[in-house]
Formats: sequence, C-alpha cells, structure tokens
Amino acid sequence: MLDLESVRLFVLTAEYGNLTRAAEAAGTVQPVVSQRIKSLEKRLGRQLLDRSPRHLHLTEAGAAFLGPARQLLAAHDEALRLEDDRPPALSLGISDHALGTAFDAVLHRLQIALPPRTPLALRIGQSADIRALFDKGSIDIAIVRREGQANEGEVLGEDPLVWRVPPVWSAPQGPVPVVWLPPPCGVSAVAAKALDRAGLPFREAFVGGSCLALVTAVRAGLGIAPLGRLVGGDLPEAPAAWGLPALPSSQIVMLARTPGPSQAAAARALVASVRDMLKSPSAAPGPRSALSRA
Repeated sequence: MLDLESVRLFVLTAEYGNLTRAAEAAGTVQPVVSQRIKSLEKRLGRQLLDRSPRHLHLTEAGAAFLGPARQLLAAHDEALRLEDDRPPALSLGISDHALGTAFDAVLHRLQIALPPRTPLALRIGQSADIRALFDKGSIDIAIVRREGQANEGEVLGEDPLVWRVPPVWSAPQGPVPVVWLPPPCGVSAVAAKALDRAGLPFREAFVGGSCLALVTAVRAGLGIAPLGRLVGGDLPEAPAAWGLPALPSSQIVMLARTPGPSQAAAARALVASVRDMLKSPSAAPGPRSALSRA
C-alpha cells in the first residue's frame, strides 16, 4: 500500500516547483517532505526526483507517476465525501490587480490543499472592495495589492508596477493614452499622480472592468497600462526613452481569519503559491519538469 500523505507531498512538490513551497502548503517543513518522498521512492522501487545541488528534476518515472498520483488522491478524496461530513465553506477574495490572469494557478493548488468537498466561494474585484468585504466579515481570506505602507496582514512579496505597452507600438504623440480600472482603483490613482508630477498630460483611452480587459485593450493598441508583473504577463514594458515616470512597487498582502482547518489549509496554500509566483520567471507557474530546490 502506498502512503497517501507521501503521494500528496510528491504532487505538491510538482505543483509548487520546490520542496520548501510544498512544505509551506502542507503545513510542515522541507526535511519532512524530502524524507516522505524518499520513502515513497523506496516503496515504488524507482526514483521520482533527480536531486542536484541547485535544482530538482522530475525523472522520467516521476513524470509518469504524476498522473496516476493525482488520480489516486482524487479517488481517495471522493471516497471521503460523506453527506454528513461536509467541511465548512471557505470564502476567498482576490484583488484583480494582485494576481490578475494568473489566479487560476493559485486556485488549482488551493484545491489540492483543501480538505475534500470544501465549498469554495470566490470573489474577484478591486483591492479596496475586497478589503471592505474582509472588514465586514463577508470573506475569510483576502489577497490584495497595497500601495501604502500599512502594517496589516502578511506581506507575500513585492510586485513592481510598470507601464505595459502594445507589442508593436511607437512613442505616443500628444496626451498619453492610458488604460486602467475606474475608481477606487489604487493602481490607477498612483499612475495618474505619477503622470501629473512628471507634467505629462494624459487621456483615458480605455476604462475596463477587469485586468483581463486591460491586457486585451493594450494588446489591441488602445494605449498603455500600469500593471504588475503577475498581471502584465508577457506584455512589453515601455522603453525608458519614452520618458514615462517610474511607478512605485506595491506589496501583495494576505488578510486571513483561520478559525478552522479549511481556512488554515487555504492560507498556507495561498502563501506558498503567491510567493512562488512572485519569485518565478513565469507569471503563471504550473507543474514543472525542472524544479528549483529552494
């Protein structure tokens, strides 16, 4: 018989890309994850991870085992889905400007970490709105972008704002055509203030309802947008020669109430996921064949 917790830790390692993040998501420490995976390898009689001084790689056997491992965990979780043993619901709010189009990777990892059958309610919106919902007690966990220097919440990392431009474009003539969210968006306010201080006139070329709409508008050539790395994705940055003002870095912050195991598991998974994404060269990491050791 396979040890299911060891299987789950192996899947988390593949999902998060390294042992440390997998340990954070599971609520344990890196040596425990490493030892459990070694025990799993011994039980299977094959090496799942190729361990080098700087990186971990899924071996051919590890890549082949990953799919069946997911199916095994899914079957186990399904077997636990008793009508009279339903976990409490989890409500989550994510700022569009915090994770943007990359939040699907976070949700995928979150589903693995949560107890089986946990009902999940998700809200996406502006940071101010998500923060207000958390303050009212309407959501358990909030991931927001913070432009100021407040001390509340757990800082998950920094995400610098930059001007994102269409893939093929030249420097704009006349007022700068901007693409952003409507008030009370903190990012739009910071960008407008920076343009005013630099003495650059601007016009609203597009006011969207989501960061996905902003990215689409920029790709279509409507204007430029102040976006973080996680949201901007592969959109190019404005060249320095254009003379656009530098934008400040923002903090991605988690606010959480964790009275039960579902909330605690979700908080651990979110911390590990967002920190991993902020450090990853890719804005939307998923399962990787090459895994970083740290």
